[in-house]
Amino acid sequence: MALSHASTSVQIPLSSKGLVVLGLESSCDDTAAAVVRRHPDGQIEVLAEAVSGQNEAHAPYGGVVPEIAARAHSEKIDGLARQVLETAGLKSSQLDGVAATAGPGLIGGVMAALMTAKGIALGAGVPLVAVNHLEGHALSPRLTETLEFPYLLLLVSGGHTQLVIVEGVGQMTRLGSTIDDAAGEAFDKTAKVMGLGFPGGPAVERYAREAKNPERFELPRMLARDKSCDFSFAGLKTAARRAWDSLENPNDADRADLAAAMQAAIARHLSERTRRAMDAFKARFSGEASPRLVVAGGVAANGAVREALQLEAEKAGFQWLAPPLKYCTDNAAMIALAGAERLALGQVDGLEAPARARWPLDADAAQKAPASGSGRKGPKA
Repeated sequence: MALSHASTSVQIPLSSKGLVVLGLESSCDDTAAAVVRRHPDGQIEVLAEAVSGQNEAHAPYGGVVPEIAARAHSEKIDGLARQVLETAGLKSSQLDGVAATAGPGLIGGVMAALMTAKGIALGAGVPLVAVNHLEGHALSPRLTETLEFPYLLLLVSGGHTQLVIVEGVGQMTRLGSTIDDAAGEAFDKTAKVMGLGFPGGPAVERYAREAKNPERFELPRMLARDKSCDFSFAGLKTAARRAWDSLENPNDADRADLAAAMQAAIARHLSERTRRAMDAFKARFSGEASPRLVVAGGVAANGAVREALQLEAEKAGFQWLAPPLKYCTDNAAMIALAGAERLALGQVDGLEAPARARWPLDADAAQKAPASGSGRKGPKA
């Protein structure tokens, strides 16, 4: 189904040099800016990019604190926008458009990039494109690969875990989603319980490499009887905490073994549900000679997860693709890319475009079959 988007359709003149777009991202704890050029043939060139992380600020709390994140975004976003424009050798008036994450995400953070983009667009007299952060991830492999539609996307990160068929810009169909927590949250919360530090995902992976007995802890197989493509990580997270609490004076060996068990359980759950989605994709697009599975989002940087998904894709006859690691995590190049793709289609937004805490890729699916209801505690996607 089409991505719900209140954009206006206009005629954008395409020059022989293509479209140059500034992208801004601030949906969670990374402040980022980038400038990309979309060439007339659809090829993408990243002219400049910069990311400012906040790990040190959030580390004492074991997770992202929205108020701290929002303040840091508001302090850094202007400077990063100026920096990438200078690196690209451009003035704001030379841009063809400005794109910014307008959701989903932490609302205070989302507002930082969106309001900055509105100011630049108004001052420079160029179009604004309000980008769905998830669409940025969905299109991110196209930053470095010639990737034709359709393809199957597994979006797996700290805030999102879902399987989506991507048929075009703004044309997304959800096959499955988490019914509670995202995979990245399960990594982060388990790391916090074991005192591994923040961010949790990379810490769990580091400890898992040192495991001497990775099968020591028996963790449950989530949704074992469920035949859908949905995910669930809350019970797995709880089981890991109980396993940890049962230990007397746990040491680094205990941490390594439990980290390995948790990582293996998450990778298994992701690969099992993705295999089901690949079967559904092949049934729908039986004429695709070489179907593609794209894995994007921060958890796609985890080696065990990548290995499990690559193996499953190979078994199913799918080509496996993932963005370079720097484009798996939140970044502004993917936002600029999504903005450029929409701009090429003449889709722009007014200065009244709202910041959204929640913004589904497949609005129809989200309305007809919400993953776990609505409201503040539902998944952001």
